[in-house]
Amino acid sequence: MTPEETAGPYPGDGTNSNSSGLVNVLTQSGIVRSDITSSFGSYSGTAAGVPLEIVLTLTDASCQPLEGYAVYLWHCTRDGLYSLYSSGITAQNYLRGVQVSDANGQITFTSIFPGCYSGRWPHIHFEVYSSLAQAVSGNNDIKTSQLALPSAVCSTVYATASGYSSSLGNFGSITLATDNVFGEDSAAHQLATVTGSVSAGYTAALQVSVAV
Repeated sequence: MTPEETAGPYPGDGTNSNSSGLVNVLTQSGIVRSDITSSFGSYSGTAAGVPLEIVLTLTDASCQPLEGYAVYLWHCTRDGLYSLYSSGITAQNYLRGVQVSDANGQITFTSIFPGCYSGRWPHIHFEVYSSLAQAVSGNNDIKTSQLALPSAVCSTVYATASGYSSSLGNFGSITLATDNVFGEDSAAHQLATVTGSVSAGYTAALQVSVAV
């Protein structure tokens, strides 16, 4: 099974507050979308970075696909900042979105490669809900976890792609084994398979097994 993990301090799912008070992006019109690079609703702005397609395949404990389940996914910018929370982008809600799994259990998001901020291995957060209705009503999810990105790809992006210079030093100071989320097993069940290039963009794929 995919391990349960913390949602961290910047989920935007109604469980904590930002500088303006309680924030719940899940109940806002426009959150259901596959392309999460731009803000929606009353916000405007687009997150710059190397293109990244994120493909999650939801399965049960017997590896059978789960159709009709919803995933809320979010991650930091190439500068390691989180929309709705970090200074300078509290009036943005990009890099957040909800999608519903198809007959193969697959969910796809179009985004950008996240940066590496101090103290954490490069990662993507997600919450799994039993249905879209459950997700957008702000009810409890059935799985909260994180996807880890492979070392070689991170090294390439941070060393060669424009705008990721701050990530290079941070990445050099962390390992999967010392990360406070993935350190227990070095992300054995959370490490994505990533293909592509800086020029063409990347695709990150992960199977997510959920007890239902």
